Amino acid sequence: ILLILGFLSTLAVIALIAVAVTQNKPLPKNIKYGIVLDAGSSHTNLYVYEWPAEKENDTGVVQQVEVCKVEGPGISGYSHATEKAGPSLAQCLRQAEDVIPSKQHQETPVYLGATAGMRLLSLENKSAADKVLSSVEKTLRSAPFNFQGARIISGQEEGAYGWITINYLLGNFKQSGWKKLLHSLKSISETSGALDLGGASTQITFVPNELSSESPENLLYFRLYGKDYLVYTHSFLCYGKDQALQQKLAEDLQASTSNSSLLDPCFHQGYQRTINISDLFKTPCTSAKKKQFPFSQLYIQGEGDYQKCRRNVQKLFNKTNCPYSSCSFNGIYLPPLQGDFGAFSAFYFVMNFLNLTSEQSPAALDKVATTIESFCARPWHEVKTAYHQIKEKYLSEYCFSGAYILSLLENGYDFTENNWQRIHFLGKIGSSDAGWTLGYMLNLTNMIPAEEPAVPPLSYGSYVGLMVLCSLVLASVLLFVWLLFHKPKCLQKGIV
Repeated sequence: ILLILGFLSTLAVIALIAVAVTQNKPLPKNIKYGIVLDAGSSHTNLYVYEWPAEKENDTGVVQQVEVCKVEGPGISGYSHATEKAGPSLAQCLRQAEDVIPSKQHQETPVYLGATAGMRLLSLENKSAADKVLSSVEKTLRSAPFNFQGARIISGQEEGAYGWITINYLLGNFKQSGWKKLLHSLKSISETSGALDLGGASTQITFVPNELSSESPENLLYFRLYGKDYLVYTHSFLCYGKDQALQQKLAEDLQASTSNSSLLDPCFHQGYQRTINISDLFKTPCTSAKKKQFPFSQLYIQGEGDYQKCRRNVQKLFNKTNCPYSSCSFNGIYLPPLQGDFGAFSAFYFVMNFLNLTSEQSPAALDKVATTIESFCARPWHEVKTAYHQIKEKYLSEYCFSGAYILSLLENGYDFTENNWQRIHFLGKIGSSDAGWTLGYMLNLTNMIPAEEPAVPPLSYGSYVGLMVLCSLVLASVLLFVWLLFHKPKCLQKGIV
């Protein structure tokens, strides 16, 4: 009996190995691709995404495989030479051609979304904005990909797609098995809020804890994988870090006497910059503050005083009037903050430069403020020597940007010492950049279904293996029982 059972067990093992090898033999890759261009206010990035074609509606399968930073300014910077906007993208499109197999070029969708820089240009000069988009569309149509559109997206869309991206990459939309059970036991919010900071606008997006009928224009409804989400989102145009600096300088210039020299606490001591008055007031963010000055240029000298800089920056946030139960600033409704937040784009870049992005031990709010204050206090010649590899324009503005980010989060959105460490500064999640582009593509390709797709409880390989194992065990048991009740003559003689 033991010999027979041993033989059957060996057969079972061989059968299982054969099934496993056959089932798990690598299949030819069936990969699909998508391209999204993020046309921001200061520059344009091209992203290439890939996903297995047979898993188009499964969470977590889309990943970024390439990013290309377009040389030159953002497309809104071509307002005086609109015909050059499209050709500026050509080099990155060629890079995408090299990454994506040529036989799949024609089926690969390409989208361009322009953000706050183009929103401002459209307000300032709609004709120029239309010509820029026309030039961009011409170049994208000439590429070998499947052109799906180039348009200016709204601030609400930018906020919503950023929220979709980070929660998709974190796996917050769709859970299964034990993960689903554990997830339901969590006391914190099951999605993460999104904080996005660009050059010309900033967005805050999250699922509030309590439903409110206040300010319905700031609420968006999503149904994703069979679950409903009511999301609060607001975009503040002119409150990206570059436009905020322009606003601050315009305010400072107005407050000063008729003097072409300005001592600025937000730049390092020893730093000097000259700007044209006409450039300072040409954007819709500052044009209302424009007045006649007896000089055409402004000479800025750095002072390196963080505390004074914070006081100047805080004047940008009007907290005096709130027609709702609670507000962020400028009379805009903000429900009570809820759950964790992923802060990306310029939030991450600035904080990462200041070494304040560690996820292992997130820095407390007072340490963040002390770090920025210490950096601002360093003389310009020392900073320039220590970071000689960084472009002077960016390096000179990190002091202001750090002070501005703290003012925006603390004074604008009311983050405090108690919930500061719920902000996670994110550059990448896995291999993909945190930002709005992935959420934009997922939405336009309908890759996040409204209802959860039906999935069998076991994979095909597991099902076959389990059936073979159960069959062999059943056969062994039946054989064993038969042998017990019908002893063969050879066994009976042995027993006698």
